Amino acid sequence: MTDPYTRTRALLGTPALEVLRRSHVAVFGIGGVGGQAVEVLARSGVGELSLFDSDTVALSNLNRQLVALHSTLGQYKVDAMAARIADIDPATVVHANRLFYSADTAGAVDPAQFDYVLDCIDTVSAKLLLIERCKAAGTPILCSMGAANKLDPTAFRVADIEKTSVDPLAKVIRLQCRKRRLGKVKVVFSTEAPLPPLAGETGERPATGRRTVPASNAFVPAACGLVCGSEVVKDLLRRAGAYRGV
Repeated sequence: MTDPYTRTRALLGTPALEVLRRSHVAVFGIGGVGGQAVEVLARSGVGELSLFDSDTVALSNLNRQLVALHSTLGQYKVDAMAARIADIDPATVVHANRLFYSADTAGAVDPAQFDYVLDCIDTVSAKLLLIERCKAAGTPILCSMGAANKLDPTAFRVADIEKTSVDPLAKVIRLQCRKRRLGKVKVVFSTEAPLPPLAGETGERPATGRRTVPASNAFVPAACGLVCGSEVVKDLLRRAGAYRGV
């Protein structure tokens, strides 16, 4: 008899699927990277997911974000993602949190309740705060670095923050992690140098704190999200001694 996880079971085994089913993973940022990562986690059989994002689906998201459809325009991304997961596996428990993670809201989230945290936030201060809180709680965290302004989906690597190069966001995070003595931080980063956005090609206004609107496409953020999601799955299994790979 087949079920939604028959092919996964054939590769990982029943004990591994049971580990994933018992796991609770939090994903912060449900955009081009985070949305794709959540899809990986849901289709891999992770039993409980907590999603954090305060944005709604906009027209400019349609080129790259999994939850962005004409039918979801204006919806909160976490709500659209929760509905998608329910259509994949209704048994998966999803907590959709319409929350922008910051110093003002961090107190409402206890990282200790999660088995793993995936950071797909694009704000430096929020990323660092989340890393600090996870370190203090003893909760493993994986952080995505920059996926905008790039064209090569094959350039992503998994490494400790100290082993990163090229990526401008990783450089900032690396320096701040040293300054704050945060120790090892696992990240997904690209070795491709970012391209400057073409001037005059967008009618969007930059978000607060940005000088330009980031350029992006359908394949680079998605590739980053796939790597992030796969690494979370593998780490959960490694920690439980249930991973077949190296």
